[in-house]
Amino acid sequence: MATNVYKILGQSAPSATTDTDVYTVPSATESVISTIIIANRGASAGTFRVALRPDGAAIAATHYIAFDVPVAATDSTTLSLGITLDAADVVTVQCSSADMTVSIFGTEIS
Repeated sequence: MATNVYKILGQSAPSATTDTDVYTVPSATESVISTIIIANRGASAGTFRVALRPDGAAIAATHYIAFDVPVAATDSTTLSLGITLDAADVVTVQCSSADMTVSIFGTEIS
């Protein structure tokens, strides 16, 4: 019988303009991402990108689910998704500023 674990799947405060892997689905596991929150801790507006890389593939244009989405200064953006991922799939983010934080919430099924 499958076991569902509801949890914070990943959190990161990535360096500016750097692709950063925030969550990789463990082996023998599937995941459902319910929510991604991007918080801008800075005094200036910024942008973010989110890509889903099947089996850890090299990042490509087809992987983006959000691209240069604006976030106002000291504000946050919440993406309510329901995205399904398989073992070894990777969630990669890029933020325009080091003043941004990414949190991913969901379920791991093993």
